Amino acid sequence: MKIPFTKAHGARNDFLLSWAHEIPAGVDFRAAAQAICHRHTGVGADGWMLVTGAAGEDHGGIRLYNSDGSDSEISGNGTRCAAAFLLANGLEAAAIRIATGAGTKHLRLLERKGLLFQFEMNMGAPSYAPEQLRYALTVDGVVVDATILNVGNPQCAVFVDEFPANWREMGKRIEWHSMFPNRTNVSFVKRMDAHTVDVLFWERGAGETMSSGTGSTGAAAAAVLRNLVKSPIEVRTPAGSLPVRWDSEDLFLTGPAEIIARGEFYFESEPS
Repeated sequence: MKIPFTKAHGARNDFLLSWAHEIPAGVDFRAAAQAICHRHTGVGADGWMLVTGAAGEDHGGIRLYNSDGSDSEISGNGTRCAAAFLLANGLEAAAIRIATGAGTKHLRLLERKGLLFQFEMNMGAPSYAPEQLRYALTVDGVVVDATILNVGNPQCAVFVDEFPANWREMGKRIEWHSMFPNRTNVSFVKRMDAHTVDVLFWERGAGETMSSGTGSTGAAAAAVLRNLVKSPIEVRTPAGSLPVRWDSEDLFLTGPAEIIARGEFYFESEPS
């Protein structure tokens, strides 16, 4: 069967987007996500999003599947990609509302150059337990300095003086830690100055990513809550900087979204 897709990336965090109504009936979405996102035998992406059209006051909606086939409430970078997808498909709006598994998100179009867009997105207010702002998390006998919070999806920000050589393995261990029954996204955060942090990301269901919208938001919020930085915050990722500001109760993330390809994926539900 054929699955039409558009490929986009937000700061090198890449996604495949398909109109939900164009997906053939009977598709196993978990298996399809694993197949289409595979870096060698599929198109390749960190996640696959099913996009629906306007409903009520929302301009569109998304359901996100990670590359391992699991579903996720939201991706900050991915939601910007969805906004770019809607605009590229005829939506005319500067203020865009997108329904996600973490509620409706509001985006403001800052600039458009062809298929390259810049948005500011209201990520909402973080939620956390005060006793988990400075949490000694034991991982395979090693205690790490963590902040646990939620910015639409679960986040564990690990504060370090230097990035450990085994941060990927540590990120995987934390993702699957017994403390997180639904797994968690993991960021390794290094304070640089009063308005800057360097961050590496291990994302739930996708592994290492070049950047993360929710991960950047969570890292910035955690650093502010621990009085390490002040808003606005420059979150420096391997793909470049993502600015975050904390205005009143809400966090706002600014970043790009670029559409780079369209095509069809030939999906076989059972290997040949």
